[in-house]
Amino acid sequence: MKFTFTALHAIHDKVTMSFSDHTMTSPSLLVAGNSCPMLGLTIAWHPDSNRVGEQFIVADPQAELELSRFSPAFRLAGKEALPLGHGGISREALRIQRNGDQGVLITPPASRMVVEVNGVPVHAAVHITREQLSKGLILGLGRAVLICLHWMQCLPKMNEMEGVIGVGSSAILLRDQIRQVANTDFPVLLLGETGTGKEIAARGIHQHSQRRHSQMVTVNMAALNESLAAADLFGAARGAYTGAQQARKGLFAEAENATLFLDEIGNTPASIQPMLLRVLETGDYRPLGAPQDLHASARLIAATDQDLYGENFNQALLRRLESFVIHLPPLRERREDIGILIQHLLRQSKLEYPVTLPTSLISDLLIYDWPGNIRQLSHVLRRILLALQAGQPADFHQLVGASKERSSVASATPSTSLATKSSETAPAVRKKLTDLSEDDVLQAMIQHDWYIQGAAQELGISRPSMYKLLEQHSQIRKAEQIPVAELRAVLDATQGVIEQAAHKLKTPAESLRRYARIIAISALSG
Repeated sequence: MKFTFTALHAIHDKVTMSFSDHTMTSPSLLVAGNSCPMLGLTIAWHPDSNRVGEQFIVADPQAELELSRFSPAFRLAGKEALPLGHGGISREALRIQRNGDQGVLITPPASRMVVEVNGVPVHAAVHITREQLSKGLILGLGRAVLICLHWMQCLPKMNEMEGVIGVGSSAILLRDQIRQVANTDFPVLLLGETGTGKEIAARGIHQHSQRRHSQMVTVNMAALNESLAAADLFGAARGAYTGAQQARKGLFAEAENATLFLDEIGNTPASIQPMLLRVLETGDYRPLGAPQDLHASARLIAATDQDLYGENFNQALLRRLESFVIHLPPLRERREDIGILIQHLLRQSKLEYPVTLPTSLISDLLIYDWPGNIRQLSHVLRRILLALQAGQPADFHQLVGASKERSSVASATPSTSLATKSSETAPAVRKKLTDLSEDDVLQAMIQHDWYIQGAAQELGISRPSMYKLLEQHSQIRKAEQIPVAELRAVLDATQGVIEQAAHKLKTPAESLRRYARIIAISALSG
C-alpha cells in the first residue's frame, strides 16, 4: 500500500491528537498489545538546530513512506509541521516501506545524495528487521541531516519536564510515571544502569510533589561508613558513641516533611537494612542511644544499578521499596533522544566551540551504544568541545576512551550487504585490588572526569571496591574535608563546572557536587 504525502499527513495529525494531554498516559493511547508498534522518524540532527527532535509517525503497518526534501512534514508537539527542506537532501524520494511487524525496507533514491545507514553508505535496497529497529537506526541524508528510525509504543504528546529530556516512548512514559507517583507518598524504587538519570528522576518526583517547597535530602548509601551509618541516617543522642559530644541530627530528621533519596541502595550496609525496613513498616525509628522512637515524615525514593533480587539484599526491604518501581532505560534503547540530549548539553556547556559540529562526528555520537549512558555522553561531548576549542581534531573513538561501538545493525538480508562500521566493545576484566597502584586509580579518575562509576569500570572493579581504594589513596581527598574557602575559590575559578573543580581539588565529582550544594544551603541559611 502506497501513501501520498497528504494521506500520511492526515495519519500524522490523527496520531498526534493528544499533544496537549499532560495527564497519565491513557491505555487507549498505547499501541494495543505492542504487537505492531508505530514507526517513528525523529530528526536526530539538522543544520537548523531548532528542527532536532521533530517527528513524523507512521501508524499503518503496511505503509510506504516517501522521504525527500519536500515531504513528509515533521513536527514538535504543538508546533508547525515542516518538511526537512535542506538543499542537501534530494528531491527524489527515498522509500521506506513497512512490512507489518517484520521491519522496513529502505530504498535509496536514484540521485547523487549520499545515503547512510548507521554510518555505512548504501546504494541498494536494504531490509531492516524489527529487532534492529528496536535499537534505533540512524539514517544519514546528504551528509547533512540525520534521522532516527525507531518504534513508538505510545503516541507523541506534550508533557515536558525539566531535566527529563526526550521525545521517544520511553521519555514520554517516564515523565507520566513521575507525575503519577509524585502525587502519592509511596516509596519509589528507581532501577537503571549507571548514568541513566536516576537522581534527575528522583528530583522530578520531588519537584512535582506537595513536598517541593522543602529541600530534597540525598545520601549515597555506598559512601556510608558502616560503623557510623546508623548515626548518619537516624541521628544519635549525646554520648551515644565515642566522640559524640552533642546530639546529632540524622538524615531522616533533615528530610522531615520532604524527600529522602537513598542513592546506591544496593550498597546499603547489611546492619542498616533491617532498620530501614522498620521505618518503612512502622514509620518509626530510634536515634542511636536515644530513649524513645521518633516518627519519620520523610518520603523515601531509592535507586540502584544493581540486581537486588539476590541473596545479598534484604528481600523484605525490597518488597517494601517496590511500592512503585520505575525502570530507566539505557541510552542505547532510546537512540531517538540522543540528538535532543546533545542539544541540551551544548546549551548547558559554558565552553566556546564552532557554530557547527561536523555531521560525521554527530553520527558517531548517535550510533555509539553508550555503556555509561547520559553521564558518559556528557563527558565525551565536553572532551569534544575542549578539543575543538583548542583547534585540535575531535577524533571520536580516541575521545570516548573505548573500543569502537557495537553496530545497531547486526546483519542484512541477501538483498544487500551492509557492513558494520565497527567492532564490539570487549567486556572489562575483573581485577584484584592488590594489582592496582595509586597511579592506576588516579589516572582512571582523571580519564572519567572524576566520576567513580566510570573509573571503576575502567579498572574492572566494583563500585564499593573503588570507594575503598579512594579512601586509602594518599592524593585523593574527601569533599567534606576540603576547606570551604579553598573549595569556593576553585569553584569560582572553574565557573562552577564541577568536573573541572573536582580535577583541581582531586576529589570525586559526585561528592563535590553534593557538598557544594550543602555549602550553598548553609550560606543561604546563614
